[in-house]
Amino acid sequence: MSKFVLRVLWLEKSLGIGLDQRVGNETEPLTEYFFWPRKDAWDELKERLNNSSWVSQTEAISLLNQTTDLIKTWQEKKGSFSKMRDQFPDCIFFGHD
Repeated sequence: MSKFVLRVLWLEKSLGIGLDQRVGNETEPLTEYFFWPRKDAWDELKERLNNSSWVSQTEAISLLNQTTDLIKTWQEKKGSFSKMRDQFPDCIFFGHD
């Protein structure tokens, strides 16, 4: 299990993505939400990860790949909110259908 997890805010017109750190059975926010398509959430998260020496390159790549998949799925509206939660079980979701 990764020590980092993406926090996802599913909205009708945007998708918010933030980074949390796992602490035992809980998580602590490390970043604010980065919103797609208002800004390029992927680029903003990449910049933050690149400036965070405590995130390994392997972890950063995994988180950015997951972010790509989340954005792509949201853009294509492939599923409802509940399906997104099922498709990305390692993420923490907030929002509704």
